[in-house]
Amino acid sequence: MTDDIAQSALRKVRWRLIPFLFLLYIVAYLDRVNVGFAAIDMNRDLGFSAAVYGFGSGIFFVSYTLFEVPSNLILARVGVRLWIARIMFTWGIFATAMMFVNNATTFYTLRFLLGVAEAGFFPGIILYLTHWFPARERARAVGLFMTATAMAGVIGAPISSALLQLHGLGGLHGWQWLFLVEGLPAVLLAPVVLTFMAELPSEASWLTADERDWLSREMAAERAQTEHAHTTLRQALLSPRLWIVSLPYFFIVIAFYGVSFWLPQILQTSSGYSSAMVVLLSSIPYVAAAIGMVFFGISSDRTGERRWHVAGPCLIGALGFVLAVIVPATPVFALATLSIAAFGIWGTLGPYWTLPTAFLRGTAAAGGIALVNSVGNLGGFFGPMLVGRIHDATGGFTAGLLALAGFLVLAAVVTLRLQQTKSPFGARASAVETASKE
Repeated sequence: MTDDIAQSALRKVRWRLIPFLFLLYIVAYLDRVNVGFAAIDMNRDLGFSAAVYGFGSGIFFVSYTLFEVPSNLILARVGVRLWIARIMFTWGIFATAMMFVNNATTFYTLRFLLGVAEAGFFPGIILYLTHWFPARERARAVGLFMTATAMAGVIGAPISSALLQLHGLGGLHGWQWLFLVEGLPAVLLAPVVLTFMAELPSEASWLTADERDWLSREMAAERAQTEHAHTTLRQALLSPRLWIVSLPYFFIVIAFYGVSFWLPQILQTSSGYSSAMVVLLSSIPYVAAAIGMVFFGISSDRTGERRWHVAGPCLIGALGFVLAVIVPATPVFALATLSIAAFGIWGTLGPYWTLPTAFLRGTAAAGGIALVNSVGNLGGFFGPMLVGRIHDATGGFTAGLLALAGFLVLAAVVTLRLQQTKSPFGARASAVETASKE
């Protein structure tokens, strides 16, 4: 009987929360990376070099990193619903304001402010998922939620392509229409968050009394398992284990955003197609990315294995970048090899996020998850800027893609070495081993 209640409760939670959080993250991720879809026309109209565009794309992550931990600590204090609604409203305002970019200074300023506004959204949702999904279910839940990063490309690419073709309507450039239309959903969804999201299982009116009781007890029991876990922010920040676990994420995110912000321009180099057509074709690698996230998330939960479900996809992603360099530079080969890279890179994300959440509890979970995401998102600043500078220095993307492949190999090596990380409490259990046991 208990098993039936457990399965019913988890099924309802999955269907109630994941689609809605998925929608929110599609909007968030698209507002973050749609500058990549706008780049070809915007850079031409405003005279931006690859270095200017790369720095402006990446500076979002500087402010995001600076405000990530404080934002998530406020979220833990005031509640997920209120703070996520605030985040969405303010980032929607700044995302829409991107239509007013007219020089490098306004570009840098608005991208910086967008990072300030959005800081705390992703780690806040990851923390929220730890309130609703037991550890054994978490890789799949996180993977399904984060599939939004891929689906934002699948959905956003054709929408962005159509908006770019509104060039001249109302005296606006196509890229201005893109920022205007794609920024508004965040503002409109902010009040929906307040009414739709339940803070905790005990408040979920859409669960039966038995289901609420079972899920509340299950999550309370898991939070009580504090052996080898950090329960305070100070413990988390002083933990070598947390900083080491953050390192592969830093390398992964370098590749993640290094390709996201440059994908349309890489495809245009091999095809010569119009900006609208190139943006439309950009959706294909994101389809592969979505498949990779679901596949590796389900596989990792089914087997309970974490290390190789992070390292393996990293190596697949690196292979995709290497193939993109050595195969003939045609549109078909470019799409195929970049799809392989996306399949691998995005496939790491669900399994990866089981690692830090396995040994963080309480305040440490709010601050620690934000810290990991902050360290990782420094890679979001470094990746696009690196590719841009290499492009300006070499006149092409070859060296930049090989550099991204190298970072993915580093991520794989560090992840596989995590097994030897000692617990700060003197136990031999590593972050990965703890995740596997839980």
